[in-house]
Amino acid sequence: MNRTIKRLFLLLCLFLVGCGSQTTPTATPTSPATATAGIAVLVTLESPTESPSPTALVMAEPATATLIPTITPVITATLSLTTTPEITMTVTAGPAAVLTPTMVVTGTAAAATPVPPPPGGSVGLPPDYPGGCAPYPCADDKTGWEGRIQVPSGFTVTYFGILPGKHPTSITFGPDGWLYVATMEGQIYRLDNNGNASTYATGFTMPTGIAFQPGTSNLYVSHRASNQGIGGESRVMLIRPDGSVSTILAGLPCCYTSYHAANGIAFGPDGFGYVSVGARADHGEILEGPNAGEQDELHPLEASILRFSPDGSFVEVYARGFRNSYDIAWDGNGNLYASDNAPDYGPPEELHRVVPGGEHGYPWYDCDVCFSPPPGVTVIPPVYQFIPHSSPTGITAYLHSAIPGYYNSLFVALWSAFPGAQKVMRLNPGGGSGVNFATGFAAPIDITVAPDGSLFVADWATGIIFQIKYGG
Repeated sequence: MNRTIKRLFLLLCLFLVGCGSQTTPTATPTSPATATAGIAVLVTLESPTESPSPTALVMAEPATATLIPTITPVITATLSLTTTPEITMTVTAGPAAVLTPTMVVTGTAAAATPVPPPPGGSVGLPPDYPGGCAPYPCADDKTGWEGRIQVPSGFTVTYFGILPGKHPTSITFGPDGWLYVATMEGQIYRLDNNGNASTYATGFTMPTGIAFQPGTSNLYVSHRASNQGIGGESRVMLIRPDGSVSTILAGLPCCYTSYHAANGIAFGPDGFGYVSVGARADHGEILEGPNAGEQDELHPLEASILRFSPDGSFVEVYARGFRNSYDIAWDGNGNLYASDNAPDYGPPEELHRVVPGGEHGYPWYDCDVCFSPPPGVTVIPPVYQFIPHSSPTGITAYLHSAIPGYYNSLFVALWSAFPGAQKVMRLNPGGGSGVNFATGFAAPIDITVAPDGSLFVADWATGIIFQIKYGG
């Protein structure tokens, strides 16, 4: 009997130990790099830490470019989300970074109120602004400028910030969520979320294109190494997060009438960089000497879009025939688009869907002094034409959902002061038709999409950065 009672007592103790209440431990946030493989970890999500960046950088160019390898944390994870704020994550180390969350949510979510799409059609022009800076508001007149820029119903315009005395040329958002702005004077600034500017880099000559390599803080910059109208040189440089600067591409043609050079930079879905390079002349002519006006032999890299590896060890001509494509952009379908400025004598300006290996126009135009394409060469027509001398510059594809019905639309800034320019146009996906989206600028030169889906426009003449946001 006593032996039986002892056995029952031992079984009861084992049961109580196995089924007693368990307290979930509170874990310290664990980074993927320090998580232990095969162990369930309770984590709290937090915002990423901003990468350190230089505040006043002077280029120090090594003899050769150095590839900085990007190390991606290796994670495979399964998430199970309940009504409690904790997330249980099983982390397994492996050779490739894969994050595949599986979420099970209990409870009833409130239905979101759908945001109506913006109205179609073009916006009109504002009247001239009175005062000492007429026909525009003065550069520091925030209220005047916010009232002047015309946008479709449901959009609001905010005077986000200004770079006094500077002329912006290119804008892009960095991985830190701040806006980076290149200026004609040679500096690159960054603006925080309140529009306050600080110097990020200096020492460039007329930088006209900036782009971050996706997934990194590496900033690529196109600028001029030798700013000569005939025989000049432009380059693509790389600024790393540690402040070091190196040359990625050198020997690029430059700088007809002080405009044509290496311009817009964009990274493609293949991970390669792409840069547009202008022509050395108006329509392919020899510019000086006894044979001036005759057809010149093309430089192998001029009037082209180049494709290059991020370390610069590989470069090729991706497409030809762009007289001065100021900017390029990839849409959501993997198509590359390029704005292009036509010859001086006055044909329409162009937007091209870039065809790899194709000839897109330069130097073969329809004019009394122009040249005909050689036999067997087919010139690819543009998908859209702008008015002559409107100078299409910045272009971006809208790949966000914040504006209903706008996905894959193309936005193009028309920079010049000719009648019918000084505005941003929205073109339908594919670029076949377009409307005036925002008018009233002095000289809009570039446009980009913010992480929240709003649009930012840089005005070259005033140094003002505008934000255009949709609220329905």
